[in-house]
Amino acid sequence: MSHSTIITASSIAVVSEISVLQGQSVTKGQTVLTLHIMGTDLPVVASHSGKVKHVWVKVDDEVDFEQELLEIENESHLATEAQVMSSTGKALNEFKERRATTLDDARGAQLAKRQAQGFRSARQNLAQLCDPQQFMEYGQFAVAAQRQRRDYQQLQSATAADGIITGVGEVNRPEGVSASTQAYKTALVINDYSVLAGTQGFFHHQKLDRILAVAQAQSLPVIMFTEGGGGRPGDTDITIVNSGLQCASFSSWAALSDVVPRIAVANGYCFAGNAALFGAADIRIATKKSWIGMAGPAMIEGGGLGKVNAKDIGPIETQASNGVVDIVADDEVHASELAKRCLGYFQGAIEYSPQDQVEKDAQQAALREVLPDDRRFVYEIRKAIAILGDEDSFTELKRQFGGAIITGFMRIHGKPVGVLASDCKVLGGAIDVEAGEKASEFMRLCNAFSIPLISLCDTPGFMVGPQHEQQGAVRRLSALFTSGAKLTVPLIAVAIRKCYGLGAQALLGGSTMKPDYMLSWPTGEFGGMGLEGAVKLGFSKELAAQEDPHARQQLFEKLVATQYANGQATEVASVLEIDAVIDPENTRKVIIQTLFS
Repeated sequence: MSHSTIITASSIAVVSEISVLQGQSVTKGQTVLTLHIMGTDLPVVASHSGKVKHVWVKVDDEVDFEQELLEIENESHLATEAQVMSSTGKALNEFKERRATTLDDARGAQLAKRQAQGFRSARQNLAQLCDPQQFMEYGQFAVAAQRQRRDYQQLQSATAADGIITGVGEVNRPEGVSASTQAYKTALVINDYSVLAGTQGFFHHQKLDRILAVAQAQSLPVIMFTEGGGGRPGDTDITIVNSGLQCASFSSWAALSDVVPRIAVANGYCFAGNAALFGAADIRIATKKSWIGMAGPAMIEGGGLGKVNAKDIGPIETQASNGVVDIVADDEVHASELAKRCLGYFQGAIEYSPQDQVEKDAQQAALREVLPDDRRFVYEIRKAIAILGDEDSFTELKRQFGGAIITGFMRIHGKPVGVLASDCKVLGGAIDVEAGEKASEFMRLCNAFSIPLISLCDTPGFMVGPQHEQQGAVRRLSALFTSGAKLTVPLIAVAIRKCYGLGAQALLGGSTMKPDYMLSWPTGEFGGMGLEGAVKLGFSKELAAQEDPHARQQLFEKLVATQYANGQATEVASVLEIDAVIDPENTRKVIIQTLFS
């Protein structure tokens, strides 16, 4: 249906005058232009009131019969359009008011309570991860499924977003990169403890399932803040759900394992379902004020196990020492920065300036000073890691757990690498079950996301003894060989000092032939077991024959020295059991040549 009228010429003529302009309002009968023919003026008038939409002629133009002169938009249509605009404006205002109920400014009481605890709001945590203006939020207008028992208007703010902010934002996008890029897009999940203690309700789970499906479909990494008290029993609107066990959130989250990187952040109370999500993540960060457990106080008491204070359940000291937590953060601000830092390793290389390289090259000679003169003394392997890696680029995981092996990410020449390193200050570097499990998990993580591995070996082997066997050493340590055998990413191994037995083989991916390049510093020692143990076992009769303790000790030291000479790095290299012996100063250069050239 036309909303305008075309005015045409009534005869052949010349345009002598145009009385209106495009966009001008006119009334019915008003002269809009004048035609001239044979000495006679022919006024052309508006057939209806409205607005001049187009003028197609100009003065002195010759026009033909029924030639289009101008177009007038109907006044009735303009009124309808104004009415539509008015309706749109009203709807827009209502939308803005509704959205505002979900934001911190409208939730002052909840924000104040968080701040009194020294915590932040969910949206403050979101704002530290990405630009909120660029954040594509999913399900912002959800409320708890409790309309039957509570006022809907009150629910809109009190249960904003049903206690979980979900969406996609760009994390770690460098300054100066203006265009949106897939490399930094990240699925973000921020549980909101100010909504019903962060409990997981019906729509809460629907939102979580939706964003996890988006993450899988678009291959997006996920950062999830998991604070909350687990399942919510008070959603009365949903009458067709009995057990709730059909919920797919936990399975969907676990299904992303080895598919996309998943980083979880815990703060405050993180119990039951929230803890299950935290525990299943690839990297787990928790603040010093965290309590994490598979059940909260109510569930424990309901199970007949007595009353328990929430702060007695999984405090950070416990969960960091048992390997549940990978990194302990000072607070939510620090945790957010750690989450971004960890995600960065999975996002690939960053720019590395020539000047940074010059400065780092100048530091490498310090590697010669890392080891003490006496091979029996301990040293600080983290110093070697800091020298090898780009400045301030190393992030250690599970420092309080399985300390005989150090695991973490760092960058070399801007490129991310995984680090496995023996720490001789813990059990002499012997690999116990905790260190073995920690290293095995880390190998799998690096392999899943194509991050090359560097292994710095100084171990006398696996930890042994009856007490250790009671912990399932045979089963738990053997997992290291499985992880090593499945490695497809580049692996470079460096024997720093001791490289003995099954433990050393496991730390090298299975054998000295598994790494892409198997190196040793000149201080490297190799053997089927520790030198002292080999002498005691292999020469027990000779040692027992020495009745004089002093003579026996002299013989022992002589035999150890012989074993040491046979197992020196250069001797092992001479029979091709390793690939090369290098000056410690050249370690970084060789790593770059091997992994990135």
